[in-house]
Amino acid sequence: MQKFKLFVSDYQNSPEYRKPLAFGIAKIARGQKSAKPLCATFPVLNWGEECLGSYAVFMESIKHASPLYTQEEGLASEAVYGIDKNFIQRALELYAPFLQEVLHNKSSHKNIQVILELIKALGRDQLYTTLVQEGPPSCTLSTKEHGAGFSTQYYHNYHLVVLYADKPCQSLESVYMKLLALSLGKAPLRSLNLEGIFGLLPNVAWSDNTAYELEWLREEEVGLKMQDKYPRIDFIDKFPRYLMQVLPQADNIRLLDSAKARFGAYLGKGGYTQMPGASYINFNAGVEGACMNEGRISSSVIVGEGSDIGGGASVLGVLSGGNSQPISIGKNCLLGANCVLGISLGDGCIVDAGIGVLAGTIFEIDSKSAQELQKINPAFAPKVDGLYKGRELSGLHGLHFRQESQSGKMIALRSVRKITLNTHLHR
Repeated sequence: MQKFKLFVSDYQNSPEYRKPLAFGIAKIARGQKSAKPLCATFPVLNWGEECLGSYAVFMESIKHASPLYTQEEGLASEAVYGIDKNFIQRALELYAPFLQEVLHNKSSHKNIQVILELIKALGRDQLYTTLVQEGPPSCTLSTKEHGAGFSTQYYHNYHLVVLYADKPCQSLESVYMKLLALSLGKAPLRSLNLEGIFGLLPNVAWSDNTAYELEWLREEEVGLKMQDKYPRIDFIDKFPRYLMQVLPQADNIRLLDSAKARFGAYLGKGGYTQMPGASYINFNAGVEGACMNEGRISSSVIVGEGSDIGGGASVLGVLSGGNSQPISIGKNCLLGANCVLGISLGDGCIVDAGIGVLAGTIFEIDSKSAQELQKINPAFAPKVDGLYKGRELSGLHGLHFRQESQSGKMIALRSVRKITLNTHLHR
């Protein structure tokens, strides 16, 4: 054990040491025709200061391998390496002091458990995907001749991925790493650089937890259907679903329809319930605690603890449509059924069912309500005419947005109703 600590210390003090932001070993699912990466699965994600001993082990074990791709300018913000037999054997040697403990306790030393699974993959000859292609070889592990004009190409099925800085992603692997960090709560929502991720993720057909190349399915469609081998296509997207990659970290998180949460969403630390129907939660969006969601939480939207998103309610995101300001909803808010929200809310706010609260919507607030709102929102300045655009009310606490049924006038007033969730549903 002391020898291992000395090894880690020596590595961290060596000239080649670069402190990682994150690292992990990913299982790569490859295309049926091109063998290009379709998705990556990280059984263990090391983020921040976690498991730097394992980082030393992995970097020592991979030191003689070249990255699968390089970045041209400056220090690379990420690195991706192919895992081979030599990596597994060296990592196993370095982890020797912990092996007995791991064999008797599956909850200990998760990174070592990954290495033990790699040993099984090695025994099953699953470290590589082979593909026979016409013409000269492309960028691969190695090739050999396979008849006139053909070559067999070998692709690594397991990659060591290291993220050194939060810059625009350069690989599919780092995209999956960041989305997983968001879903696990290891990185706060809206804290990571996700620029360009749609260009790095291929659009694929998902069947159960398997990704299929669309081009391969089109070419093989006749044979697959005639032989009853055509897969049941659940959906086509660049992203997998949340439950395909993430097991909720709390037992009282309920997600009643797997199609309603995208990978990269965050479901809080417990007590979150998402019902079927019009509900949905996108990537880089989520909740901070116990919530009820029967509406749409779009990309980059953050919902505070104790809030209730009513059936069909929609909160605007930032992916398209011109909205550029991420929306936050405070604690203990209520969005009525089928309402639309385009501004942020503070704590204790209510939006009535069926109305639109947008940045340009004009609301009237009477002088008494304005004075009451100023008591809990010191920065709020009442106006003589009592008319406010939605953007002027964004982020204020204690607002109740309504529409008068007779005149149709949009009004806002000081909310006095306490919003509480059903404790029997969220414990």
